[in-house]
Amino acid sequence: MTESYARKLAAILLDAVTDKDPVVQEQVCSALCALGEAQPEEALSACEEYLWQHEKVSRENRRHQQSAWVLGSPSRTFLNGFSAQLAHPYRTMILRAMETVVSGHIGELDKDMARAIILLASSEMTRVKELVCDWQQAASSVLVAVGKRFIGKVMEELLSKFQPGALPHYFVVQTLANLAASNVFGMVPFLTSILSTMLPMLGMAKHDTMRAVFCCALQYFSESTLEYLANLDQAPDPTVRKDTFATDIFSAYDILFNHWLQSREAKLRLAVVEALGPMSHLLPSEKLEEQLPKLLPGVLALFKKHAETFHVSKSLGQILEAAVSVGSRTLEPQLDSLLAALHAQICVPVESSSPLVVSNQKEVLRCFTVLACCAPDRLLAFLLPKLDASNERTRVGTLQVVRHVINSAASQMEVKKPFILSSMRLPLLDTNTKVKRAVVQVISAMAHHGYLEQPGGEAMVEYIVQQCALPPETEPQKLGPDSEDLPADGVRAISISTLYLVSTTVDRMSDVLWPYLLEFLTPVRFTGALTPLCKSLVHLAQKRQEVGADAFLIQYDGNVTLPSPYAITTRLLTVSSNPYLGDGRGAASLRLLNVLHRGIHPALGPRWATTIPLLLEHLDERTEESLSQKEWEEKLLAFLRDTLAVVSDNTWICQLSLEMCKQLPCYNGIPQEKNFLYKCIGTALGAASSKEVVRKQLQELLETARHHEEAEREGLACCFGICAISHLDDVLAQLEDFMRSDVFRKSIGIFNIFKDRSENEVEKLKCTLILCYGHVAAQAPRELVLAKVESDILRNIFQYFSTKVLGIKVETKDPALKLCLVQSVCMASQAICSSAQAGSFHFSRKAELVAQMISLYLDTMHALEDLLTSLLRRNMTPQGLQVMVEIIAKRLPPEQLISLLLTMFEGLGDPDKNCSRAATVMINCLLKERGNVLLEKVPEIVSVLRTKLQQTREEYVLQAAQHSVYLLASQHCAAVVSSLLGSPLPFDSHTCTLWRALAVEPGLTAQVLGLLLEKMSRDVPFKETRAFLLSSSPGRVATVLPLAATCALYEVMSALASGPAVLELYPQLFAALLLRISCTVGVLLPRTLQAKEKRGAGSALAPRSLEPCSSAVDALQAMLLRGGNEDVVQRLELEGGWQLLRTSAGHEEGVARLASAMAKFAGPRLPLVMKELVCTHSSVYEIQRVTSTGFLAELLTSNVVNDLMLLESLLDNLAARQKDPCASVRRLVLRGLANMASGSPDKVRAHGPQLLTAVIGGLDDTDDPHSLVALEAMVGLARLLDLVEPQDLRPVLLHVAIRIRPFFDSEKMELRSASIRLFGHLNKACHGGCEDMFLEQVVGGLVPLLLHLRDPQAPVTSACRFALCMSGPNLECAELQAALQKHLQEGRGLHFGEFLNSTCKLLVRAWAGPPPLTLLLPTGFLVLHVEAEHRPQVDLEQLTAALQLLLKDPAPLVRMKAAETLGRLVKFA
Repeated sequence: MTESYARKLAAILLDAVTDKDPVVQEQVCSALCALGEAQPEEALSACEEYLWQHEKVSRENRRHQQSAWVLGSPSRTFLNGFSAQLAHPYRTMILRAMETVVSGHIGELDKDMARAIILLASSEMTRVKELVCDWQQAASSVLVAVGKRFIGKVMEELLSKFQPGALPHYFVVQTLANLAASNVFGMVPFLTSILSTMLPMLGMAKHDTMRAVFCCALQYFSESTLEYLANLDQAPDPTVRKDTFATDIFSAYDILFNHWLQSREAKLRLAVVEALGPMSHLLPSEKLEEQLPKLLPGVLALFKKHAETFHVSKSLGQILEAAVSVGSRTLEPQLDSLLAALHAQICVPVESSSPLVVSNQKEVLRCFTVLACCAPDRLLAFLLPKLDASNERTRVGTLQVVRHVINSAASQMEVKKPFILSSMRLPLLDTNTKVKRAVVQVISAMAHHGYLEQPGGEAMVEYIVQQCALPPETEPQKLGPDSEDLPADGVRAISISTLYLVSTTVDRMSDVLWPYLLEFLTPVRFTGALTPLCKSLVHLAQKRQEVGADAFLIQYDGNVTLPSPYAITTRLLTVSSNPYLGDGRGAASLRLLNVLHRGIHPALGPRWATTIPLLLEHLDERTEESLSQKEWEEKLLAFLRDTLAVVSDNTWICQLSLEMCKQLPCYNGIPQEKNFLYKCIGTALGAASSKEVVRKQLQELLETARHHEEAEREGLACCFGICAISHLDDVLAQLEDFMRSDVFRKSIGIFNIFKDRSENEVEKLKCTLILCYGHVAAQAPRELVLAKVESDILRNIFQYFSTKVLGIKVETKDPALKLCLVQSVCMASQAICSSAQAGSFHFSRKAELVAQMISLYLDTMHALEDLLTSLLRRNMTPQGLQVMVEIIAKRLPPEQLISLLLTMFEGLGDPDKNCSRAATVMINCLLKERGNVLLEKVPEIVSVLRTKLQQTREEYVLQAAQHSVYLLASQHCAAVVSSLLGSPLPFDSHTCTLWRALAVEPGLTAQVLGLLLEKMSRDVPFKETRAFLLSSSPGRVATVLPLAATCALYEVMSALASGPAVLELYPQLFAALLLRISCTVGVLLPRTLQAKEKRGAGSALAPRSLEPCSSAVDALQAMLLRGGNEDVVQRLELEGGWQLLRTSAGHEEGVARLASAMAKFAGPRLPLVMKELVCTHSSVYEIQRVTSTGFLAELLTSNVVNDLMLLESLLDNLAARQKDPCASVRRLVLRGLANMASGSPDKVRAHGPQLLTAVIGGLDDTDDPHSLVALEAMVGLARLLDLVEPQDLRPVLLHVAIRIRPFFDSEKMELRSASIRLFGHLNKACHGGCEDMFLEQVVGGLVPLLLHLRDPQAPVTSACRFALCMSGPNLECAELQAALQKHLQEGRGLHFGEFLNSTCKLLVRAWAGPPPLTLLLPTGFLVLHVEAEHRPQVDLEQLTAALQLLLKDPAPLVRMKAAETLGRLVKFA
């Protein structure tokens, strides 16, 4: 492309800049800029010449030109032959294009071109005296752009219009100012002469506008000078000095401050104050010192005059910096007023919606920094007392300043650290949440600057820990957006974050926090902070270990406030027993234990490196609901035993046990943790070899225990039992010593016997002792316990049970004591029986034991016998037995009822069938009559029933057990369901039998199904995890409770009797199970269950698959079968739908097939099912929203939605999901709407506007990076076009055509094919009535369609053939239409080169005929895209001339496209 041709293109575009349509104007400018990119010199020269040619030549011409402007004529030539002046809006556009080109190619401009541009821009900028801001600013911007390289020539021109004695043009001054900002090194050498010329002008300026621009210039001049002086090493003239400008700047200052600042015009005052800031740095030192007493009050006064004070604060900061830099002495007397004014500003509440307020606060804080550097004592004397104020804003604002000066004036505050720390005393006590947050932020700043290393710093650390310990459950909820109160949770969260950040990122804090943070581990009041404490300590310890072993060692002996290794071990181990409390403190505590191993004991490192990760893995694989507390405690105790064995140091072990005993009172009111600590004490004492220590601590435990609490009695007894494993003799001796001790004798003294309270206390003490003996017998080694069971254990048990008073034997009446006796005797008897020497053991006290038990037994049995006899005499039949049991049941105490039931359960296995049958009758009678009081025993009863089912095969027993579960569930349905859900997975046959027993009665079955649905849906369906030791790829593992509930649903619904309940809950069951399937696709079993699954798969009678998604599919199948929809199940089986539902790739299709089958075979069920699925639009799980949307969308393919009158509600619900954040949901919504074309074609016209709006909205979906929503929209729109009303389609044709054009060139074949085929359908819809606006799109689409005929993908070329054939009739060119039909018949081969040549010739020929000139537009695009060998066939000159004509077409869109085409032709160079 030659330069002359580039000039010709520029001329054509410049002629078109006067277009009346703003969109066309913008396109012309873009084309000019494109030309400038390729040929900057030619483009700039053309613009420059054009603007000169269209200057004003006479008033007459101007009058004609104004008339033309009013009439909107694009013509520039009048009858007298002169060129008309171009109106300023058009000149502005050309100048902006020139600025763009100059800015991008400043390095390529030669001096002559630069000179020409400068003269033009100067002329344009100053042509009229009046302000025409857009035009003159555009010209000014051109000068500034050129001035970045040719500053001398620009200044030469500007200074010619900046002469002494006359006010310059406004934009001459503005341009000088902008040049100073954009080219510092180029402008500063000119400033001396500029200032000397400007100063007299200041007095001549009478208008505020002119004064304001002088202020702006002085501001920029001063800022440029300061930047120049700060970078003298890079400056062209390093001899420049500040005093060079001092005199002139002061003269200007005098006018600005003493005259202009007093103006009533707020904008001028702000312009003055903005200038005064940087100017103050250039004032002579003595003058600044002289002016400060007036200057500072004058600036401070503006705070009261302006609502937005950002510029005032910024200027004040600059003035203060200038004053400090010259060592001003006059600043000190004004400090009080300065501090008061600044403090008032900082206490203004900040609104996040007001950026100027935020910026103002930053500038105010900058002022405080300056004052802190020059007058730290005065600043602190002002600030610190304000921390004692009770006003929230005052205290918060003051804390903000303190925090800022700590950070920004660190050196000045160094010696003030003690004062600042001591001033925090009252803020530390403030309970206001805003103050707390501010205090935490101050402490964070202190941590970074060494304050916390000072005396008093530890109180700051303690404050942070206190805030971390705030209980989240008691903190208030977050308030509304307009509330000034912050939630306490915010304080806790920021404190936790601060503690961790300070611990991990501030190196100097390592010595402060380590080992100090250990002190907070043991006090109870910091329990809530344990997790963040442990995390911080872990990081600190690891950092110390990296430095070296010596740095990591803790000198416990040298620091009495530190908890001992024994205290740390005890605390962390105890709180780990309840591992999920406090944001997972169990795992955090164990990790800390692991890193502290060397300080706890040198020998523990290797062993803990193995054992602690296993404990952490156990926690990671479970949740709070699925963790077995008993199993977890056993693992922790095994860990403790292993630790003690590794240490194998009696002194260490004794110290640990002593510490454990000391910490017992810390857990009063926390029975679970205290009970576990008792077990730990027993374990530690068992490992101790010092008998004296063991006995002494056992004695203290007995003396200090809270015997009136049942849980503590049990915990203490467990402790004695565990200890007896290693120290049987000592434990027994200590129990006996305690009985003879003053403590015990005092408790049972004769005079205390008659005091009710003391008697009760004694009975509870006896309960403890009897239980201790029982646990000792149960835990002690069997080979040792036989020798002690009579002489020491049972003898003392009986002694405590009955006492003699005045020689008279008195037996207790306390039921608790009797129960303890029975429990202990039972444990002792089991110990004897389980011993290997049991056969040869001579039990001499057997008679006494039996007698005692018989005595208790006979007392009970005699009373019972009398009762039974009287009852049976009334009716000697099974019904009589039932009546008797009913009577007993009504009067039996709850604690005895369970004992009787357990006895009856044992009777189920009686070899005498009459007895076992009687047991079944009694059990079920008891459950029926008194089952309501057995809530707490439900798990135990269910467990016994499962065990009995495994032990017997008698049919009547099986039936009775099922009936028992049914009776229990009818009174405690939730408890029974929970107990059965706790059964091991996979459910064995007996558990399945019990589940099916709950399907007997419809009311109960419905209740059970409802509970199972709630269990299945309440917990999260899966946990995100990472494949252990294999890869870092994330995976999903099913949670146990929902999985168990899903399996249980299958079992219940597999019973025939569940039919009525299933029908009652049909919609809820269907929706819940479908959603369960959706969120378990691709979800794995927990590793513990994977092993069971593999073992089950290898057995002959493998249970059903436990795989999460498969189990949900099975449950849905069972539900459909029980609900009477066998046809649905069979149809999906034939179509492979069930298998598709299980896979990620096929799930969506499986849902569609399920919906189709439901529509065909279960239509009457759909209204309620749809109602349930509609509610899922707010589900937190994307896949559930996708599944429900896919189901609802597929229903629209069936006419059943019309029969059931569901169409309207379906459309409304799908419309509500159009804004869903998930792209797949939005895509399926569009599919559903388009499905109306198949299911309800006769309804499409009625809903045409709604459908078109929704589907076309999908084309504009910008949140889908893969454009799948747009793809669905295009496919759907193609289905709907033939069915909607033409008047509904016509208004959107143009938008759709424009929107789909970018997809023609998409990298994805599907998008290319769908968009092109839709374009064909749009053309088809316009046959016989194509409007001009759409015709432009038809023509514009020819180029990509022609090019894509060579697309490598067959679907795209097929779509192109279709679209081109459909476009033919709309082009109004019969010859072209015939050619398209001839060459593009489906199935016919195509010679692309020949076809393209003939098409181009036809297009050019059409330009000269009657069809619209816009047929030529594609030619420009073809020229840019066709292969090089085809380009000579198109005449560029002819094309340019044609495009020039199109620029005058009546249609704006045509003109715009012509300009666009011209711009594209520029790239043809």
